[in-house]
Amino acid sequence: MTQPITFDALQDRLRPSDRMPVMFLGHGNPLNAITDNPWADDWEAMGRALPRPRAILCISAHWMTRGETLVDVQKEPPTIHDFGPISPRLFEVQYPAPGDPETARAALALLADEACHGSQEWGLDHGAWSVLCRLYPEADVPVFQMSIDISKSFADQIETGRRLGALRDQGVLVLGSGNIVHNLPDMQFDGGVYDWAEEFDTLVAQALVDRDFDRLAGVDRDSALFRRAHPTPDHLMPALYCLGLVDNRDTLTLFNEGIDLGCTSMRSFLFS
Repeated sequence: MTQPITFDALQDRLRPSDRMPVMFLGHGNPLNAITDNPWADDWEAMGRALPRPRAILCISAHWMTRGETLVDVQKEPPTIHDFGPISPRLFEVQYPAPGDPETARAALALLADEACHGSQEWGLDHGAWSVLCRLYPEADVPVFQMSIDISKSFADQIETGRRLGALRDQGVLVLGSGNIVHNLPDMQFDGGVYDWAEEFDTLVAQALVDRDFDRLAGVDRDSALFRRAHPTPDHLMPALYCLGLVDNRDTLTLFNEGIDLGCTSMRSFLFS
């Protein structure tokens, strides 16, 4: 079994390269974007460690479509505040990164045999900008989003990710943003963690270490464990797209291992 490398070892190993890693971040509470917290500390450290991308393709749990995949082709994607009245400060955040219509259309070309279309009706939702503002606070790396097609099977989402693999050799960082465990109705604030949250988080982590992506593709979505970990599966889906871009040259790094609010896994991973 191949063990993941440590975060410190990653910083020593990565070098500037045209071939970019693929990364999934557990984004959790939107307040992580604007408060001091250990999750954001590691996002910032990762931003410093990574080779600088030419562009970023972000796959966020907060842009869902059904029966088609949309890719944002805007030159200036707006910052979307897609949440309730959490904090007035969050509504003040702007992340004015430029888009990259040319690279977005290259992604569309790679998915030409799917129901995939360009869009100018989205932008950067909080799944994207809440982590990007800590990874690249200057907002100086072009970013475009791709929707998750929630009608696809997990295996088909992994396959769509595979078709995007050529982007990694064109200086594009593919970034998934969601959560390995995500059950907002069961949030608790006393510091406790549900056993089922730890169990599902460990299941996914072991599958990543073992490179057993078929296990995740075939997970029983009707099981009691899955239904507790994901009342709706949207926050796991960005991770599945990311797994499709992994190949046998990649080394796994796990970081931000922990569960927030009892039921939100912040576990993140990088294949590089």
